Amino acid sequence: MESGKMILKQAVVGPMMNFVYLIGCSETGEAAVVDPAWDVPEILKLAKDSNLKIKHILVTHGHPDHVNGLESLLQATDAKVYIHSDEIEYMKAVAREFGMSTDFVTRRSGNFKKVSDGEKILVGRLSVECLHTPGHSPGSLCFLVEGCLLSGDTLFVDACGRVDMPGGEPEKMFRSLNHKLRDLDDSIVLYPGHDYGGSPTSTIGEQKKTNAYMNFSSVQQFLRAMG
Repeated sequence: MESGKMILKQAVVGPMMNFVYLIGCSETGEAAVVDPAWDVPEILKLAKDSNLKIKHILVTHGHPDHVNGLESLLQATDAKVYIHSDEIEYMKAVAREFGMSTDFVTRRSGNFKKVSDGEKILVGRLSVECLHTPGHSPGSLCFLVEGCLLSGDTLFVDACGRVDMPGGEPEKMFRSLNHKLRDLDDSIVLYPGHDYGGSPTSTIGEQKKTNAYMNFSSVQQFLRAMG
């Protein structure tokens, strides 16, 4: 997708059908990678082929399938990493459970910037708004830019992220889906964190009609549906 100001590239990577995104400012050539995982050389090639320079890394959440390329991408770009203030220690804890080292987070602490709900990040001349949407993990973020929502594992096309893993909280997921995201404008285009739906994108308006997890009137109904 290319608009007047923004270049947005979507790529499927890895065995779990993850989406990695490249957000680029067409005026400055500056870019951000959302959820670097699985295939860093392909991410770097995508940026090079698009004439973009990676200056920022945006983390929707800290599960390994979304950040297992973070260290390699940092080595290649020395980019700034934006992660919710509730997520960085959670990311380290999850990595330890999988036997993954997070020593690089301490070594490169200067690269990391903790963000909060409503904070805006400049990628070139693009303004990216951070929306805190906990439920799948404590510090899950969605990123809103130029009428596009990059939703990580909070909202999929006609589904939502799991809440039964450590750090998952179904009550918070209900509020994230049925209040925070449901309150967004219908025209916003949805770009999820996995290719799990019938199409790689949708709109918030369409999801309000077809996504059962955005249509519960009470948290009790939502909890029953989530088991």
